[in-house]
Amino acid sequence: MSGRLTKTGVEGLTPPSEKGGQSFLWDGELKGFGVRAVHSGLKTFILQYRDADGRSRRIKLGRFGAITVESARDLAKVKFGQLAKGDDPAKKPDTRRRTTVAALCDWYTEEAEAGRILGRRNRPIKASTLAMDKSRIETHIKPLLGKTLVHTLKIADIERMQSDIVDGKTAKSRGKGRGGVTTGGPGVAARTVSTLQSILGHAARLDRIEAHPSKGARKLAGKKKTRRLSVPEIEKLGQAMRHAARNETESPIALAIVRLLLLSGFRISEGQGLERAWVFAEGSYVGFPDTKGDAQVRTIGPSAVNAITEQPVRVNSPYVFPSEVSDGHFTAAKPCLERLCVSVGLEGVTPHTLRHTFASVAGDLGFSELTIRALLGHGSQSVTQDYIHIDEALKLAATRTSDEIASLLDGAKRTKDAGVSRQAA
Repeated sequence: MSGRLTKTGVEGLTPPSEKGGQSFLWDGELKGFGVRAVHSGLKTFILQYRDADGRSRRIKLGRFGAITVESARDLAKVKFGQLAKGDDPAKKPDTRRRTTVAALCDWYTEEAEAGRILGRRNRPIKASTLAMDKSRIETHIKPLLGKTLVHTLKIADIERMQSDIVDGKTAKSRGKGRGGVTTGGPGVAARTVSTLQSILGHAARLDRIEAHPSKGARKLAGKKKTRRLSVPEIEKLGQAMRHAARNETESPIALAIVRLLLLSGFRISEGQGLERAWVFAEGSYVGFPDTKGDAQVRTIGPSAVNAITEQPVRVNSPYVFPSEVSDGHFTAAKPCLERLCVSVGLEGVTPHTLRHTFASVAGDLGFSELTIRALLGHGSQSVTQDYIHIDEALKLAATRTSDEIASLLDGAKRTKDAGVSRQAA
């Protein structure tokens, strides 16, 4: 067509007689602008051009009747303007550039819960890890950075979030039934940055975002936990436990868990969630199917075995320490430990302190770092490797360490060859 496309011309365009056919009428002034008719009689304004790679492209501008010829022409000129700037109007807009940090966090939790994001050792993110991630997301990341567009995120924004967490800007009540508030601090702040960096890393790897904007962000150095109970402090804690048991001021289950943590070096999650099926009393070991370091065997001494086997069995419960209010396992050993320590003037004691104390006593008794790491589950032991039948040295270490701590807890006279150096309380 040599002339300008008009309403009369469009109305006069004859649709094709066969289904699937197309008829075209092109504007004689604006090259590539035209109208297309199909068998049904529908007529649509179109724009046809070649992209930067020389490929022919065609996009729809609007249906004739819904927009006028002149409106379609103006729209075509806008599209040609985009082409002149290097933007291809046929390409769908990149929604990645409109993604907020909050939306990305929601994507991460959804994908992780479905098992589609792989974590350590190329395995799906563990439920316990995801629970901690979700807590940091809702408590710290969303309130401080949730509305920020990911593609605008800068290292300074991430480090500012870290500082705000340390300063307590995200502090809030823990909720009904849980004392205190989440106050933040360097440790929490650094772990929150790690969580955000992990989310951004997964998103970049899976092409959810264009780039990883947090590389280079500096995390606060965590304060290494070195607190251990000295010999007098272990004896004090034993006194507090016996007093609580006699006066029934603490749950027997909570007291048993505190005792087991000291005698075994277990993490509190491992102790509280211990199942009877994992305990092999005759072999003096526990076969954890899933720990922080994956499935593994953990050797324990007779004193620790007794702390487990002395617990009454609740029918239909798989747990050594069943909850007193639900079908799950007991979860209140930590506040019990805090109250025990307050009662005898011990400060700065956490469940990790008990784990560190177990390791320190083993060191005081002369056992090697490699042996201690194995006792704590930091070694290479695995449920697929039969260490429990061949490593008698490990059994000896577990026995001597747990027996030494048990004698101090129970107020028994220490053996002369124990070798535990007394420290100031």
